[in-house]
Amino acid sequence: MINIYEVTETNQMISQENLDVRTITLGISLMDCIDSDLNKLNENIYNKITSIAKDLVSTGQAIEHEFGIPIVNKRISVTPISLIGAAACKTSEDFVTIAKTLDRAAHTVGVNFIGGYSALVSKAMTKSEELLIRSIPQALAETERVCSSVNVGSTKTGINMDAVKLCGEIIKDTAEATKDRDSLGCAKLVIFCNAPDDNPFMAGAFLGVTEGDAVINVGVSGPGVVKHAIEQVRGQGFEELCETIKKTAFKITRVGQLVAGEASKRMNIPFGIIDLSLAPTPAIGDSIAEILEEIGLERVGAPGTTAALAMLNDQVKKGGVMASSYVGGLSGAFIPVSEDQGMIDAVTVGALSLEKLEAMTCVCSVGLDMIAIPGKTKATTISGIIADEMAIGMVNQKTTAVRLIPVIGKDVGEIAEFGGLLGYAPIIPVNEFDCSAFVNRKGRIPAPIHSFKN
Repeated sequence: MINIYEVTETNQMISQENLDVRTITLGISLMDCIDSDLNKLNENIYNKITSIAKDLVSTGQAIEHEFGIPIVNKRISVTPISLIGAAACKTSEDFVTIAKTLDRAAHTVGVNFIGGYSALVSKAMTKSEELLIRSIPQALAETERVCSSVNVGSTKTGINMDAVKLCGEIIKDTAEATKDRDSLGCAKLVIFCNAPDDNPFMAGAFLGVTEGDAVINVGVSGPGVVKHAIEQVRGQGFEELCETIKKTAFKITRVGQLVAGEASKRMNIPFGIIDLSLAPTPAIGDSIAEILEEIGLERVGAPGTTAALAMLNDQVKKGGVMASSYVGGLSGAFIPVSEDQGMIDAVTVGALSLEKLEAMTCVCSVGLDMIAIPGKTKATTISGIIADEMAIGMVNQKTTAVRLIPVIGKDVGEIAEFGGLLGYAPIIPVNEFDCSAFVNRKGRIPAPIHSFKN
């Protein structure tokens, strides 16, 4: 039972410390929508999404009102569209019609994002998967709510370098296609290694083929709550610090578990997982960087940053798994530059570089996230950065991702404005030494030796 002290404490976390349920994401399988006729396929997709998700937003709002817990986003993830469209789509333009159908369905049910315009190509690409990937720039330029992802590597299969090379080109093309909006399309495109099937967070959410017909996944977030908690143990030892983070993560996850259970019951859809990632926003006091600085760093990026982030991530997970039997998704600390005011400030004063961010991704929840780079950056350079990040994920048996935004027409020192939850970001320098001979080799990087566990 939750006692009155816990109720009061939770109310304080919500009203003063930016605690929220970041997203309820309804996963919908589109496997039974498959048809060789493109028009029929689009009709099936639209009808299924609008039927199953018709009460998602109203249910979220009712839970918000009843329990006083902010639920920032209501979203949908679907089966990777490269699979769903394989029988019907003969050109990239055919796939774009599905993106527009997804966008229309998302608009109809009132969600802010729909994820799953995706391809899973960690070992090789089928023709339909390549067509989908090549369609991404047009799809993201001509839709408002569609999010896309490509999984190009895994610990078991290695890294598909053909896909990595292609994704560097696609990111550049997406940037060009949306250059009138500071290349915003790239903010809705994630390149993954070891992508989980049940991630509720955009832009990388999709519903894996191992999942059921529909599932409720919830992402909770509370950087402000964690920062406030560790302020109470300022100057004390690591034991007290770790215990405080762990207990706080437990409380945050309990809120998510409550919301997930209620949403599942009211919509009569099974509960999947809680993703207990600490996901920042541009709001003051809702920053991962500020947590790391409270731990003892003058600025995030200073020596000790990676160790502090590793400790934070581990304690968040230890606290969360005690609060819910079904923890999944990414679960840890996100370090998106544009969505975290402390990260933005650290980049601006020169404390944080792309190379330091890459080091931090060895121990954090995802990877190089929402990082604006000069628009002149070559596609092969972007592919090289992707390859580095995929290698970190492959060797460390963890999810890593890249969400780079080459902002066309802007260079280091300028600002890219994305708006809303996506925030803004200073353009960060990129190592300009050439890696094209490496990227242009064909084939894949083999899986590491420790992957052979069977």
